[in-house]
Amino acid sequence: MFFFPLLLSANLSYLTNQTKEIAILESFDIEASFLYDPIMNQMKNSQVDIYSEEQFLRTMDEAHLFIPTVKSILTKYGIPPEFLFLAMAESSFSTKAYSVKKASGLWQFMPETAKLYGLRIDQYVDERRDLIKSTEAAAKYLSKLYEKFGKWYLAAIAYNCGDGRLSRAIKNANSDELTILLDPKKQYIPKESRFYIRKIVSLAMIGNDEQFLLNSEYEYLLNRANASSISAVNVPRGESLRRVSALINIPLEELQKLNRHLKHDFAPPYLKDYNIYIPYIKLSEFKQKYFEEKLNKFYRVHIVEKGESLYSIGKKYNVSHAMIKDFNALKVDTLSLNQKLIIPINGKVENQRISSNFSATMKNNKSIEPLLESVKIDI
Repeated sequence: MFFFPLLLSANLSYLTNQTKEIAILESFDIEASFLYDPIMNQMKNSQVDIYSEEQFLRTMDEAHLFIPTVKSILTKYGIPPEFLFLAMAESSFSTKAYSVKKASGLWQFMPETAKLYGLRIDQYVDERRDLIKSTEAAAKYLSKLYEKFGKWYLAAIAYNCGDGRLSRAIKNANSDELTILLDPKKQYIPKESRFYIRKIVSLAMIGNDEQFLLNSEYEYLLNRANASSISAVNVPRGESLRRVSALINIPLEELQKLNRHLKHDFAPPYLKDYNIYIPYIKLSEFKQKYFEEKLNKFYRVHIVEKGESLYSIGKKYNVSHAMIKDFNALKVDTLSLNQKLIIPINGKVENQRISSNFSATMKNNKSIEPLLESVKIDI
């Protein structure tokens, strides 16, 4: 009699969890029978790599700040929220993830695909690492794949192996049924893709297992993930993350983590303004405290000396010659003696204030004059 309530409770818990797992399969348009797929269950019960309890929960904890934002964007595009775990499978929720095939960011975009979906990659930014812009791009891409194939599990597989490769596989198999496409002997789709869809589903099941979280030290994730988020704020060209972190009293490392798309400490100089991300709880403080600082607080003026080149100057200030050339709107690499250059400071070189008698000389520099009008340098 004593054990009966315990057995009943355990059985109810099992049935509830199984119901959730079937619902997850349905969100991918996968039949409930796939719940008994041996390879997927082996993954789900694995204690290595990302499937280990410690690693899985640590990954979820480190990403708690932006998970609600990612889910919100997926929902906006009609993508099942379980596709959050496609990003986990791709990058372990690391915005700085980079593969040997040159894929990068949360959703592991290749450069060509990223640019096709409007993500900027240049000397200053890599928006594949932008939390919001890359998720918007991934949602658009997944929507397009779903529109083409009609089932979410096919969209996920195509995300991994490409829509052309999947189209050929469906044609060769004369079917788009998952169990047929996963046939290890026929090998309609690559081995990596056969494991990929199972990996996403198994991670989604683990991540939606409330009992799993309740029995861990990360129980707070059940509520915390829904309470925290990030906000996009607009800053002028050249604004420094270091300065923003000081103004709103947030560790620079935390701010940098949310802004991996910036290759340097500052917003790109070629745009009038640019979005950076801060924790939502800091938004009110940002609105109260933020003000646009004079540009000479973040940049140094260098007077070209005999024998110097863009390469040698870049090496001196620990910035690339291409960045100096872009920022000063130079069309050629040739420099003239006593020419004035604005050098973006990355925090490793001390600032030097622009002298008060520098105004006339600076404005006579034809290559910099257009830039002066737009950045409003205070001299």
